[in-house]
Amino acid sequence: MPVGILVDVGSVFVGGLAGAFMGRLLPEELKDKLSMIFGICALSMGILSVVLMVNMPAVIFAVIAGTCIGVLIKLQSLIEKGAGLLQKPFESLMGGSDADMGMLITVLVLFCASGTGIYGSIDSGMTGDHTILISKAILDFFTAMIFACSMGAVVAAIALPQLIIFMLLFLLAGTIYPLTTPDMINDFKACGGVLLLATSFNMMKLKSFPVADMIPAMALVMPISAFWTGVIAPML
Repeated sequence: MPVGILVDVGSVFVGGLAGAFMGRLLPEELKDKLSMIFGICALSMGILSVVLMVNMPAVIFAVIAGTCIGVLIKLQSLIEKGAGLLQKPFESLMGGSDADMGMLITVLVLFCASGTGIYGSIDSGMTGDHTILISKAILDFFTAMIFACSMGAVVAAIALPQLIIFMLLFLLAGTIYPLTTPDMINDFKACGGVLLLATSFNMMKLKSFPVADMIPAMALVMPISAFWTGVIAPML
């Protein structure tokens, strides 16, 4: 049973609703500063993930190739359309949401495409260990609450695509996990860390990175890491 996934998704949903209610009570200055603080937290998480990197050339190549694929298939535009569908019903409910589309996409990626969440779902499906996802749920609850203070209840709706993505990974875990090695897993986490670093810059509004277009890197990094370890590294 996907206990970890249900706990994590539930934390985003409840945190999003709690933040939407609290948002009317908190001053704008506090909301802005808290968003910056969560940007720093995402930066810290990204750094901690990147240092796990084993095969740097493989991770770098995966990020570049994945971003190229994302740009060519216009992945960000597709996600923007999906985000718009999430946002629209909440605009009607709340009388108009002030959620910025760019920030909404950033939050979607943060909750649905982080290395920790994807790996945690696979690990949960393969081993039955829900520790990673339950630990992530604690952070996600407060993160969702803070973002919902400024973006509204639309943050709670992100629990739906998160549930779909994590459940698919949970069900596919029996096929994916046996094909991996510890080095592949660490490179996968490091690639997720790169996306988190880009996300943190977007959250702090220091630089706009195409985070949505970078998502295909997460699918490429493990096979590229395996190829590098098995084929390229022995020739060096």
